Amino acid sequence: MGLLGLFSKEKKEKLEKGLFVTRQGFFSRLSKAIMGKAFIDQEVLANLEEVLISSDVGVETTLKIIGKIEQRVEQQKRVDIAQINTMLREEVAALMTNSDSGWGAPRSVKPWVIMVVGVNGVGKTTTIGKMAYQFKAAGKKVMLGAADTFRAAAVDQLIIWSERVGVPIVSQGMNADPASVAFDTLSSALTRDIDIVIIDTAGRLHNKVNLMNELGKIRKVMSKLIPDAPHEVLLVLDGSTGQNAIEQCRQFTAATDVNSLAVTKLDGTAKGGVVIGISDQFKIPVNYIGVGEKMEDLQLFDKTEFVDSLFKQ
Repeated sequence: MGLLGLFSKEKKEKLEKGLFVTRQGFFSRLSKAIMGKAFIDQEVLANLEEVLISSDVGVETTLKIIGKIEQRVEQQKRVDIAQINTMLREEVAALMTNSDSGWGAPRSVKPWVIMVVGVNGVGKTTTIGKMAYQFKAAGKKVMLGAADTFRAAAVDQLIIWSERVGVPIVSQGMNADPASVAFDTLSSALTRDIDIVIIDTAGRLHNKVNLMNELGKIRKVMSKLIPDAPHEVLLVLDGSTGQNAIEQCRQFTAATDVNSLAVTKLDGTAKGGVVIGISDQFKIPVNYIGVGEKMEDLQLFDKTEFVDSLFKQ
């Protein structure tokens, strides 16, 4: 049983459906790689390496997985080809980290502050809206802060999401000081007994120094009101961009202390393997994954369920 214990049949089906294109591409390549083979040998391992890399798992992580399988094959001598799927499942699961708490789980601090980062177009605002919905549905009092003041559209979109979900928002409009918005959001949250605060931030990467300075300033201002805030720095990545998502992760982890990931748009893409590479390379838990358009389609990441759905034949 995965972390959630209550991973519903409906959620499981949605996850399987969301990973369908990735799974289909992976297994069609895998079946070609092992065709006509009775046992796992060096040729199979070389072919498997190619399959994993072409599934956007990433070179570094692929070599790690192949190395582990190679060790097992050497120890067991003749390993039946039918065991390749089981071995893959086990080695992939071993590389990944589970989401550490559920939507309704008690947090050690109140309000629990989540600062959301990520480039424009990855589904950042939508992810915040869906998170707000899920936290609220789990009985939490949620507040949003519109600190992506670089784009008017970002502020407007977040206001629309706050109305749709029915949660309060603090906004000062376009070109306002993002740190000022964050400060006001936390001040308001403290007086209103809010459980979860989600702060949106600008998603520009053209100048890493500016990004680092801006995020640093927001963090500093927040920590004046709530020590250790933000408790979660959530980087949103678009899973359909494959290796580009890994590069974005590299850039943002260099600019700020990211400790949580959301991988969106996994439905309809063949690049779902990128979740494995990101989780392994950066040692940051993937806490949320997006597998569809609906509010409920932002799921808490459960590595057992993910691996089961990815390798389901």
